[in-house]
Amino acid sequence: MKYLLPLSLLLVASSLKAQKQPLTYYLPDIGYLPDIPTPESFLGYQIGEWHLSHDQQLFFMKALAAASPRVTITEYARTYEGRPLVYLTITSEANHRRLEQIRLAHLALSDPESSAGADIAALPTVLYQGFSIHGNEPSGGNAAPLVAYYLAAGQSDEVQQILDETVILLDPCFNPDGFHRFSTWANMHKNHNLTDDSQDREYHEAWPRGRTNHYWFDLNRDWLLAQHPESQGRIRVFHDWKPNILTDHHEMGTNASFFFMPGVPERTNPITPWENQELTGKIGAYHAAALDEIGSLYYTQEGYDDFYYGKGSTYPDANGGIGILFEQASARGHLQSTINGPLSFSFAIRNQVATALSTQKAAVALRPELLDYQRRFYHSAMEAARKEDRKAVVFGDVQDQARLSALVQILRRHQVDVYQLGKPLELGGQSFRPETAFIVPFEQPQYRLIRGLFDTVTTFQDSIFYDVSSWALPLAFNIAYAEVPSQSYNGSLLGEPVKGLAPEWKVEPPAMSQYAYLLEWEDYYAPRALNLLMDKGLRAKVATRDFELSGRNYHKGTVLIPVQNQARTPAQVHQLVSRAVAESRAPIYPVATGFTPSGIDLGSNDFEALKPAKVLLLVGEGISSYGAGEVWHLLDQRFAMEVSKMELDDLPGSSLDRYTVLVMPDGNYGRVSRKGWDKIREWAREGGTLITIEAAAKAAHEQGLAGLRLRETPVKEGDTTVERRPYERLGADRGSENIGGAIVAADVDLSHPLFFGCHRSPMPLFR
Repeated sequence: MKYLLPLSLLLVASSLKAQKQPLTYYLPDIGYLPDIPTPESFLGYQIGEWHLSHDQQLFFMKALAAASPRVTITEYARTYEGRPLVYLTITSEANHRRLEQIRLAHLALSDPESSAGADIAALPTVLYQGFSIHGNEPSGGNAAPLVAYYLAAGQSDEVQQILDETVILLDPCFNPDGFHRFSTWANMHKNHNLTDDSQDREYHEAWPRGRTNHYWFDLNRDWLLAQHPESQGRIRVFHDWKPNILTDHHEMGTNASFFFMPGVPERTNPITPWENQELTGKIGAYHAAALDEIGSLYYTQEGYDDFYYGKGSTYPDANGGIGILFEQASARGHLQSTINGPLSFSFAIRNQVATALSTQKAAVALRPELLDYQRRFYHSAMEAARKEDRKAVVFGDVQDQARLSALVQILRRHQVDVYQLGKPLELGGQSFRPETAFIVPFEQPQYRLIRGLFDTVTTFQDSIFYDVSSWALPLAFNIAYAEVPSQSYNGSLLGEPVKGLAPEWKVEPPAMSQYAYLLEWEDYYAPRALNLLMDKGLRAKVATRDFELSGRNYHKGTVLIPVQNQARTPAQVHQLVSRAVAESRAPIYPVATGFTPSGIDLGSNDFEALKPAKVLLLVGEGISSYGAGEVWHLLDQRFAMEVSKMELDDLPGSSLDRYTVLVMPDGNYGRVSRKGWDKIREWAREGGTLITIEAAAKAAHEQGLAGLRLRETPVKEGDTTVERRPYERLGADRGSENIGGAIVAADVDLSHPLFFGCHRSPMPLFR
């Protein structure tokens, strides 16, 4: 017996070292073409031993494309950090020779006017397989090279049938920047003798972590809004092909098993045809068989849902396809102890490979059903639109062409037909004018997606959602809009169609003035224009009261740029103003006098001097990376402002003297010391502007920095009734107390400087 304990320890130690798995651990034991490089021969190690960096993954995919006639590689975008986003087109050599013909024939299925006569008997299924949109969910991105190799080199009847009957668009990494960030962390902390200790630093990634892109955005919530280059490129690829199935490979908590769609039935978006869920279930049977074969646990119809169309697994549901979410328990490194036993990185990769291959089998077996569903999806959309009492939605904004153009651009990215309003329209007490309004008719192939973008839903089957439950775009943009009923609709409302991504939006350069220029604050990009001017040393003032000048009404927030008493000549001021207009597309108007027919004159004391903003953004542990990222992106990308970022823990020992603005995003500020709060307090007392967001506002209030009044929830006097609730409802009851992803109407004080440039109250706010 005395030898058993050392022997058992030796066996455990050996197993912790042994992460290398043979190729057959991941892939079927079939013949493979010898002239196609294996992942191990190319990388120098087997998949699963180390975390692939994005460049390693990319170089291997390029090597596959160079070696195999079954594979081509296409770059479709670049990240903020300059990393290429690519997809492989994998199909038979015969299909490659007629690839454009296949693509056009497939696109015809989404055109109700031409799809009825389309011959689908020999048309391949289009399958879009995407991996690791969350960079620190790496098993998907590490599975992608194995899946690609299997298709590029595999020699079996099954592989040949997949190649003959499908066109596979394999996107190996949806989020290169985050994926690379996480691989660096996991590899730099890997032990030679692996530890499964969940307290090891390997499993506690440093802020901001690799989930997000460069600006700390969750790209899996950007499929609808498409604000980032990764998403914009991906949406373009999607609509170039309109895939029948799109798979989205993720990871979840370490103590879980494996999830695949369908999700919670009651949380399916009601706009999605029920047949979509039936096909999802049929595809799921192939995943179940694949995971059963290798002994992996899994579950369905729990936790995750198909409601919000802005995720990879639900976006296809509004576009004639089937979206499939995969969630694998994450090792968060190389090996971690779980309630289900040790979870290795290679095991997580294996499950992702298994379900990627099972999806390919399903795409072949269900090919006629999937193609026919796509055709009928768009036919039924047109039929439903014709039966609608609502015939269109009209929206417009007199003050802000930038926001209006941005909304139209989102619609056009999703292949929605948008028209300039053809004639004036009065609806629901709102006036829409052709020069500042657009109209979207419901009777078009994208009818269901249009509803998903514009409908305001207030009743639901379930009170708990995995994601947001409201996202109506006109409310998000705070733009006037109205549904056009059948009695108010006719073809004359449709003006010129918007071609390309955005409507023609011309801003004339201002004429030269010897007196002053005025910048209206209503325009979304007015802060960009102002910053460009102040960055060049021009002085500016802001109006705190309304006035009229040269036949134009100017509101609170209008910025005055005087020509005289600048450190530039009038010609140089004009040149800088013209450049700011060109770079921001915010209109700036020249004026020749300071004498106004009504309201304040331009020399009034009600114009207050503006100071150049020197912004400090608090980041680091405790801060919401999402919250910090949206501020960083807004100021850096949209408003062309220099932003300094400081770790929250560095605050007590740092100087704030050079900053005029301190932004505290949402987060937990309990780690800020008294010295840190005193520093903020003293800096604010000296004239600094403190901006607090969400939980930061409460923290500032508790420190006496913000005079907030909190409203307590009223309790009925004498009410001591306690309702007994069943334990099995605990999760649902707790979930019903959370507000996430709801839009609320806020009554705002439009005279307050915070709302300069705004003219609509109540204002929709997202909670």
